[in-house]
Amino acid sequence: MPPRWDAALRLLGGIHYLVLSGRASWDRVEDVLVEERDFLRRFVSEQRVQTNEVQRCWALLPCFLELARRTGATTFDMIELGTSAGLLLSWHHCHYRYETGEWGQHETLLRLAGEERRPVPAPLLERELVLRNRVGIDLEPVDLTTDEGALLLRSFVWADRRDRLARLDQAISVFRHDPPEIVQGDFFEVLPELLARRRPGALTVVLQVAVADYFSERVSKELEAALSEGGAAGPLAYVSTGRPEDRSDNYWGLWVSTWPGGEREMLAHADFHGAWLEWLT
Repeated sequence: MPPRWDAALRLLGGIHYLVLSGRASWDRVEDVLVEERDFLRRFVSEQRVQTNEVQRCWALLPCFLELARRTGATTFDMIELGTSAGLLLSWHHCHYRYETGEWGQHETLLRLAGEERRPVPAPLLERELVLRNRVGIDLEPVDLTTDEGALLLRSFVWADRRDRLARLDQAISVFRHDPPEIVQGDFFEVLPELLARRRPGALTVVLQVAVADYFSERVSKELEAALSEGGAAGPLAYVSTGRPEDRSDNYWGLWVSTWPGGEREMLAHADFHGAWLEWLT
């Protein structure tokens, strides 16, 4: 049987896990492959790749603000599909810098900025927005309240990306002060239950980042049906990443859909990890 497409990522993650644990060194990789072969075999066969890059919040925030402008909402309840550790659900605890202004908490550890290929409009950054309730759903969530969970998430960051590792450590610290609710399960089962329990006073926003790239056509249709059903029962929004129509491998499209109606529009292009943003509207 051929190896999984992500086997190399799992192997590198396993080696990095050992290095961060003090059990290995990048200077002796050949020895590690022999001495820790049993651990690495289990890691590669059992451990799903986990990435939760908080820099993506910098690209997502203008989408949230534009959604608030369009709907008139000032408060969100948010549900994230494929949440991993749930770091993106702490976007309201970050400070953001753009060419035309800033947004968010000035005293926070997490200060995010990036390259703007087309600037975010200044009036958007003047909007106030409150995040009332946060729930993340994942088949195998990472528990960042534990040292083991934090170690696992660090292991899937490239070892030479010290900026990403430092930002991840800051994000974990912020997360632990105010963690969201994380639900383990299949979001096709959990999402309808959460939508059915919506409370008045906030717009429910479903968020999906990077997960849809792995959906089959059947799964995509099931999600579309679940969102349409939820939208028929009350106001709902969906913020998602996806490939633009040209199927470029170099960037994402950032999309919003709103109900009633289910209209869908691409608001921006963005780097996969949030390093750059091209605002389109």
